[in-house]
Amino acid sequence: MIHETAQIHPTSVIEEGAVIGAKVKIGPFCYVDAKVEIGEGTELLSHVVVKGPTTIGKDNRIFQFASIGEDCQDLKFRGEDTQLIIGDRNTIRESVTMHRGTVQDQGITRVGHDNLFMINAHVAHDCVIGNQCIFANNATLAGHVTIGDYAILGGMSAIHQFCNIGEHAMLGGGSIVVQDVPPYIMAQGNHCAPFGVNIEGLKRRGFEKAEIHAIRRAYKALYRSGLTLDKAKAEIEKEADTTPAVKAFLSFFEKSTRGIIR
Repeated sequence: MIHETAQIHPTSVIEEGAVIGAKVKIGPFCYVDAKVEIGEGTELLSHVVVKGPTTIGKDNRIFQFASIGEDCQDLKFRGEDTQLIIGDRNTIRESVTMHRGTVQDQGITRVGHDNLFMINAHVAHDCVIGNQCIFANNATLAGHVTIGDYAILGGMSAIHQFCNIGEHAMLGGGSIVVQDVPPYIMAQGNHCAPFGVNIEGLKRRGFEKAEIHAIRRAYKALYRSGLTLDKAKAEIEKEADTTPAVKAFLSFFEKSTRGIIR
């Protein structure tokens, strides 16, 4: 079903069964699979391929040569009917690739709202991306990776499968991540190591001075005190009692399966 207000270039192919919402713009030489739903106001500039089952929300901009919703590269994949779900107001730049999930996980790759994916970024099967994240050029996720809200991945960074990147974390360019990166942390290197708190990012997002100081104390307990991880967690719990923002560390520790960078 194609809404009457949608604008579709005559060179593009929209398979029967696709749902194209109001005010959608599809430029030249795009391909949209039958199992695709595109929400109101989204724009495919040109030469974009969208395969399904894929659901794309409202007001996204997808640039040329992006491949959205393709079969994943997991060798266990046998063509199962898995999904890619993309939220609203994302910018997906040239040659970005996003793959559907696998039945070995939840069967869904999820992308939130208001994210920027720069040229050639890759989101693999079963990844979960939060909101307002930035993926710089060539940032690459393996399968089953989780990225928290407001995280920034530097250019050429690569994330090992099943790793978690915490909210407001920032990875420097060329980082190779093989363990989980806690929230608020700046990290860089091969292998990725912590080197401070993302203070400027927190200021820009409206964190109060007292909150930032508490987060810095939690960071010092974790990385600069010489404490074991269990003892550092106990110190962070004390900070969390008076500063709710610090609780993000504790919930992150509970979800970590690969251990955190140290």
